[in-house]
Amino acid sequence: MQHPVQPSTQPYSHPQPYQQPSAGPAQLSPSLSGLSLQSQTPEALRVVNLLQERNLLPLGPVTPPTPCLPQDLQKINCHPEVFRSTLTSIPQTQSLLNKAKLPLGLLLHPFKDLSQLPVVTSSTIVRCRSCRTYINPFVTFLDQRRWKCNLCYRVNDVPEEFMYNPVSRSYGEPHKRPEVQNATLEFIAPSEYMLRPPQPAVYLIVLDVSHNAVETGYLDVVCQSLLENINALPGDSRTKIGFITFDSTIHFYNLQEGLSQPQMLIVSDIEVLPKPLFSSLVQDLLRSLPQMFGKTMETQCALGPALQAAFKLLSATGGRVSVFQTQLPSLGVGALKSREDPNQRASAKDIQHLSPATDFYKKLALDCSGQQVAVDLFLLSSQYCDLASLGCISRYSAGSVYYYPSYHQQHNPAGVECFQKDLKRYLTRKIGFEAVMRIRCSKGLSIHTFHGNFFVRSTDLLSLPNVNPDAGFAVQMSIEENLVDMQSVSFQAALLYTSSKGERRIRVHTMCLPVVNSLSDIFAGADVQAITCLLASMAVDRSVTASLSDARDAMTNASIDSLTSFRTSVLTIQQPGLLAPACLRLFPLYILALLKQKAFRTGTSTRLDDRVFAMCQLKYQPLAYVMLMIHPALYRVDDLTDEGALNVSERTIPQPRVQQLSVEKLSRDGAFLMDAGSVIYLWIGRNCNPNFLTQVLGLPNYAAVPLNMNMLPELDTAESQRTRVFVGWLREQRPFFPILHVIRDESPLKASFLQNMIEDRTESALSYYEFLLHIQQQVSK
Repeated sequence: MQHPVQPSTQPYSHPQPYQQPSAGPAQLSPSLSGLSLQSQTPEALRVVNLLQERNLLPLGPVTPPTPCLPQDLQKINCHPEVFRSTLTSIPQTQSLLNKAKLPLGLLLHPFKDLSQLPVVTSSTIVRCRSCRTYINPFVTFLDQRRWKCNLCYRVNDVPEEFMYNPVSRSYGEPHKRPEVQNATLEFIAPSEYMLRPPQPAVYLIVLDVSHNAVETGYLDVVCQSLLENINALPGDSRTKIGFITFDSTIHFYNLQEGLSQPQMLIVSDIEVLPKPLFSSLVQDLLRSLPQMFGKTMETQCALGPALQAAFKLLSATGGRVSVFQTQLPSLGVGALKSREDPNQRASAKDIQHLSPATDFYKKLALDCSGQQVAVDLFLLSSQYCDLASLGCISRYSAGSVYYYPSYHQQHNPAGVECFQKDLKRYLTRKIGFEAVMRIRCSKGLSIHTFHGNFFVRSTDLLSLPNVNPDAGFAVQMSIEENLVDMQSVSFQAALLYTSSKGERRIRVHTMCLPVVNSLSDIFAGADVQAITCLLASMAVDRSVTASLSDARDAMTNASIDSLTSFRTSVLTIQQPGLLAPACLRLFPLYILALLKQKAFRTGTSTRLDDRVFAMCQLKYQPLAYVMLMIHPALYRVDDLTDEGALNVSERTIPQPRVQQLSVEKLSRDGAFLMDAGSVIYLWIGRNCNPNFLTQVLGLPNYAAVPLNMNMLPELDTAESQRTRVFVGWLREQRPFFPILHVIRDESPLKASFLQNMIEDRTESALSYYEFLLHIQQQVSK
């Protein structure tokens, strides 16, 4: 008999000894019933006076709280990097939630690259007959033949095939099947999970070849990257790749077998499209494209018609469109005019033009979504491009947006390196086609708002023509019916997709959380980073639907309201100061960081596209990457040692402690590295230790530090090795490539570095201490 399971375990779970649960109302295991959190004050509720305790940052990364569940359930719960809740203890009622003044929602990273993923091949996928939940570790077996759904509580029969356990090759122990031992797993789906035969991997590259585009030199990089990575594009023998270039007209390429070279076809009437065929002529085309348009004088750019053509080409199969655009579209449908007034960048109290100027891109994206086509946008530009309008093409088709301001092959080599690295990841990373994702939750809970790039097809079904491993999602929830008889609730995200090899697969993540009925338990389970990320997504929506100042007020009020609730309803002894539970001690700092972030800041000159891109990132990036964009990490690096270092695959990685983001933490005789997520700064003090300059930078003295240095030289010194390993390790942890800028006092980027010093005051924004005083004033009212 063929084994229907490929035995592999998850990095974060181990099979448990099976416990026979009692069949009470939704009881998961007897160990839950006697669980009270009140016996001693947990560390999470230790009272912190924020006005007095200034060193709040932990030495290393902030870890999410662990849900208060019995040990056997906690060991198999879904990993927080994949699925986490803003509150790890769910309030019994909506009124209790309202009283806590904390947002309730889920953050997901559903298609994340995992080092180990159990894969199950089975002709029977066991699901609840009533609510269609997939069987998972948190269901209850009443006996060998019956299981109770943990979302709707219906009792279901165990199918005969499920009685056999392919891992242990034993019969009669359904609770030991991998489906019931792993909170994250993947099914290879049988034919009933297909509406049509699984689609092939189809890639269409759409390139701006106007004078402006050719001048930036980006075509060389794209063509070179495709040549290097074309064989690593995910797919199988059915994979197709095609090309469109555009300026004032649209050009297609006939890559039919039998031609001696690619033929360019200029199409003025988009109605009569030739069908491109995909073949070995691709390489010839990629080698000749950059030269083909080298002398062009065409300045116009018909992006809208080019996108319509791309949609027509792919609508029969579905697939991925990658658009490279360098300027404001000027011709045909979807043409745009500049809406930015550079003089208003800093002064305006409210920022205009955050919403699209036309609904053309959204409408086309919805057409694309209906035909399983996603559009990814690469914007490489030095002037305003109206990302607020163009971004809709990716947002609603489940694509992604990449933005490279001031891109130029000669003048911005660091930007070119970043684009090359991002492109390599983009072309070779895993991809899922024609996907849908549904999030289910226990009876009594309901989901009401989704954040991310997708189209909501029905109330709870997200349409994702493409899904990629770097995309994050968030949802807001409410409590519709009291959860009084329940000790725990569960959430399940199921992602159905076609792999690049043409297999229909279902990836399922299930998370279980306890239900509590006291405010102190709700606060004790608050996940401050998840709360911050969800509020950031909500604030982006608010900026667009209402106004930026509304969004800023709402974020400030979120910190005031939750700390007021803690003070009035949880604290038994009133004392002076601004008091927070230890688990929320970073909340006001993170809110201030958001108010100073590019997306929401006022009074500082910010280009409109930069602001809109920052908003896109907050809505789309998974939590781990967003947090550094909100609150960067600052390290002193001129004295790195191996003490407390990590050992990762033969490398020793120094672990310097995280510093507060304030200029007073910088010292003239040191060097400090700031990791801001998409960019890394290395600030060199004027009296920096000469040893660091020579051994790490290879420079004789401070004056020799160039104004635009983006590389650390590979020197044969212990100091150089440590610093490069540390920077490399930071970069490895994310799917995009942060540029490194070495800066000194005269560097043009020094201002950007100092803008990230969130705790300091600026002309237009409060210092952290002033912000705390403002919050205290409101809380004590």
